[in-house]
Amino acid sequence: MANTSIITISCYLLVTLLFLLPATASIHAQIKVTNNPADKLVAVINDNRTAHKSSSLYDNPGLACIALQYIKAYQGDCGAVGGPDAKKPPESQFAEVFAPSCGVKVSSLGPITGRFLGCETKYLHAPQAFSEILIRNQKSLDILYSKNHTQVGAAVTGTDGGSPYFWCVLFSSGKPNSTFTFEDGVAKISKPGCFSGVNDECSGTYDWSPIRGMWLLATSVLVALGIALPL
Repeated sequence: MANTSIITISCYLLVTLLFLLPATASIHAQIKVTNNPADKLVAVINDNRTAHKSSSLYDNPGLACIALQYIKAYQGDCGAVGGPDAKKPPESQFAEVFAPSCGVKVSSLGPITGRFLGCETKYLHAPQAFSEILIRNQKSLDILYSKNHTQVGAAVTGTDGGSPYFWCVLFSSGKPNSTFTFEDGVAKISKPGCFSGVNDECSGTYDWSPIRGMWLLATSVLVALGIALPL
């Protein structure tokens, strides 16, 4: 009789978990999308600009996707960012590589009026990345507060989902909604990494602990069921 009760309860819990798991995954993903670190970086930039009496910039997803491609051009080489060995991708790559990889119309590319690029071995949240990595001197501040900018795009990524971590911000004086536009109206989601301006699920930044917890509970139920059956 006791075994029958255990089996009944275990089966009930397992079926309930199977129904709840998809909903939990969906809700959790939505939470993480709104916590896109690239969007947060743009928010920090605009907060600092408006505090300095400069205009807030339009967050252009096409420009942001190109910022992510800009990061990928470094192929995880943190040493090529800043310092005496600093390198920069050729300007020709914007039209030949970056735009096609994002599905951005080459004819819609606008001028780049400024850029920030940083790399670190440890992950930093947007405010710290902004103040500790991207803003280093007066030149950085001049770029940040420039009146030439009309729009901005940011990207954040790690190599293979981990260290080193890259942050890139591109500024443009192009007209919002008519520059850096997508061929099919939507971005080619390029993984790994996050870019601002779209409802992008950032690979390598998820914390799937609620789902793991549910799977752990489901496994425990199955183990309990296995133990109960022979008794």
